[in-house]
Amino acid sequence: MKGKVFTGIAAAMMLLLLAGCGKAPQAEIDAANAAIESAKAAQADIYLPVEFGQLQDSLNAAMAAVEAGKSTFFKNYKDATVKLEAIVTTASEVSQKAAVRKDEVKVEGEALLAALTAMIAENKALIEKAPKGKEGAAVLEEIKAEMTVIEGVVAEATTLHTNGEYMAALDKFKAASENATGINTELKEAIAKVRR
Repeated sequence: MKGKVFTGIAAAMMLLLLAGCGKAPQAEIDAANAAIESAKAAQADIYLPVEFGQLQDSLNAAMAAVEAGKSTFFKNYKDATVKLEAIVTTASEVSQKAAVRKDEVKVEGEALLAALTAMIAENKALIEKAPKGKEGAAVLEEIKAEMTVIEGVVAEATTLHTNGEYMAALDKFKAASENATGINTELKEAIAKVRR
């Protein structure tokens, strides 16, 4: 009888010892890191910066859970493993959304470029119609200089767009559009004043 009790206690001790020697979920850690790298390769950090930042925060939380699991007597990585597996799934979704967002930004950039091209042409035509009096001539020279800068920004943005850097191109297109719109408004107001 004593032998059976001793054997049962020894078996329980072995189970406790094995539970205490659990290994960190290295495969899941590697998979989560690879998934985040894949999302970065899909340019999620550029096209979905908030979601990509959340992915990195989730990885940091999962790694903290791994460290917490290591510090206990009974190594338990269940919470960390669940978090790491969720990161892999979420990273895949973020990668897909980044590809969609990239296409949207590309189309938005192309539309803005077309509108900018038309506005630049309109502004050049308005410059010809603008009043050229004493003060007007100096203002028109400034406007022409600004238009040259805008055309340079548009050319630079077009190169970025052609090279697939759609977000950087879109930012430049927006800035150029804002400046061109300001000039357009200024010219129309000057011409309207003269007509009155």
